[in-house]
Amino acid sequence: MQSRRLRKLRNRLAVAVAVALALGALAGHATAASLNATGAWALAPVGHAPTPPMGWNSWNAFGVNVNEARVMGAARALVADGLAKAGYRYVNIDDGWWLQRRASDGRMIIRTSLFPSAAVGGAGLTSFRPFTDKLHAMGLEAGIYSDLGRNVCSQAWSPDNPNLPVGNRAEREVGLYGHVTQDISLYFKDWGFDYIKVDACGIAHYGANGAGGKQGKFRVFPPLMVDQNTAQSNIPAVRALYARVRDALRAVRPDGRFVLSLCNWGAANVRAWGKDVGTMWRTSTDIQANWSRMLHSFDSVSTREMYSGPGRWNDPDMLEVGNGDFDQHHLLQARSHFSLWAIEDAPLLIGYDLRKAPQSIIDILGAPEVIAVNQDPAGNQGVLEYTSSDYQIIVKTLSRRGEKAVALFNRTDEAAKIELNSAHLKMVADAPITVRDLWARRDLGSFTGSRVFTVRPHEVLMLKVSGKPLLASGYYLSEMTGRINVADDGVLVPEEDPTIHRPLDPYTGSTGSDGTRPVYAGWGDPRADSTPYDDTLRIANVSYRYGIGALANSRLQVQAEGGFTRFSAQVGIDDTTRGRAAPVRFEVYGDGKLLAVSRPMHFNEAAAPLRADVAGVKVVELIARQIGTDQGAVVVTWANAALE
Repeated sequence: MQSRRLRKLRNRLAVAVAVALALGALAGHATAASLNATGAWALAPVGHAPTPPMGWNSWNAFGVNVNEARVMGAARALVADGLAKAGYRYVNIDDGWWLQRRASDGRMIIRTSLFPSAAVGGAGLTSFRPFTDKLHAMGLEAGIYSDLGRNVCSQAWSPDNPNLPVGNRAEREVGLYGHVTQDISLYFKDWGFDYIKVDACGIAHYGANGAGGKQGKFRVFPPLMVDQNTAQSNIPAVRALYARVRDALRAVRPDGRFVLSLCNWGAANVRAWGKDVGTMWRTSTDIQANWSRMLHSFDSVSTREMYSGPGRWNDPDMLEVGNGDFDQHHLLQARSHFSLWAIEDAPLLIGYDLRKAPQSIIDILGAPEVIAVNQDPAGNQGVLEYTSSDYQIIVKTLSRRGEKAVALFNRTDEAAKIELNSAHLKMVADAPITVRDLWARRDLGSFTGSRVFTVRPHEVLMLKVSGKPLLASGYYLSEMTGRINVADDGVLVPEEDPTIHRPLDPYTGSTGSDGTRPVYAGWGDPRADSTPYDDTLRIANVSYRYGIGALANSRLQVQAEGGFTRFSAQVGIDDTTRGRAAPVRFEVYGDGKLLAVSRPMHFNEAAAPLRADVAGVKVVELIARQIGTDQGAVVVTWANAALE
């Protein structure tokens, strides 16, 4: 008995010495404060959206020509067609509702010719309260639109529309800039709105050479954001302006009952900070009702799985189901569009005039089993488990253990045979995997190992599968992205992502530019089951199917909530690294305490096992700390990273 106790004591002492030596070695290197483990989950929800918001928005259907009859018609259709019961509860007015800002006190005045119920006390005293009360009485919630700048998008891009704000220059400044506290209090306290979409034209397109500035009717606003040039955007300033809106909303709605939608079109590196200041944030420029633009919007969100989760959602823009290439004559494409938004946890905001909707479109928008995938409470965005220019396999881990949603996506104009196998699903190969078609709402039997599906051109075959997980307990981290917070991505200089589909520019065509180039920062983001540069995870020429790829000097937080006992991974510098000189040390913390640390890992060195006891730990933090400098970004792999 005595010798056993001595052995335990010696083992504990050895661990303590190893940790102390590791900390001592680390102390010799300067590290950024953001790489210090905090021991606390860093994300505070912005508003209330535990699952992706669902509703309707006026823009895709009506543009600036919005009015009360059209909006209330959509609201009544949501209720009558069963869509409200299916989860669509936000009814959002977009651009075009204002008359002017009152000169005497800056209060916003509503154009009562468009919204007659707002005429509660003459032209100088208007209120949306009767309108929002109607929606609330129907069991719905109300959304409104504004802009970060002094002026809004329609004033720059629809200068001849009769519904634009009127009056002198100050009266036509209807954006939030300079009026954040006043406007947010008016919209959410006095008028009773629940949701706000905040555009960014006012800080981007009103410079001297911008669409608004060239008109000469508005005060010039030197652009803080260049929507297709990250390097020329003042990222801290853009973030700070959105943060002011967030803070004003929290002051007016301390219970958090609001949604803040950031609409700066994937610019200013919003992919990295949107989760800190908004409920949802746009990942791309405006969608349009054609296949190519839909691909562009989808691609802008499909590789951002590490940034989305309960209360924080990537937004590839509103649904075009019912319009253009996705109308009642293109139902297959409409289902595909809806499936992709569902599996990527995109907000489901209808952009169609529901007053004229045929039943076939209502059936797509109301598909219960597809909506259930989008609204799954685990909030794990779908992960690309196979990707090519022709077809993709997207897998989303659902909250019920052993169940996953799968999208088999044929991007081409010809039928494809797509093989789905157990490895894509992280399921045991020799155990049966049952399959259900979520659009047909019927079971398709089961398979072991793999099964080939025929997928029509432009089709997404939407499935739910059930099987035996590869891990007897727990999850690979790439299965539980909704529980991961990218506290520091390791990206030194934001780079544009070249993997996003590049359609013909809808405004200039092939004239006036040299083509559509990569424009959204995010190249180098941490990824699930991929390197940050879209390659296979590989250490010393050994490939790994599962894991997290990141850059050195990154810190990832994982919400463990005391539900696991062990962390394990094989760690090393990935073969695709750009920098090959600097070693990297891998560290695992639990609630702020160092639990495990690797030796300094060098390029072309075999992966090293890294394990830690995480029993009772609420927040696990994974830090890849670069030692010294290098000429290029150092790519690291947490292969087979898992919590069990």
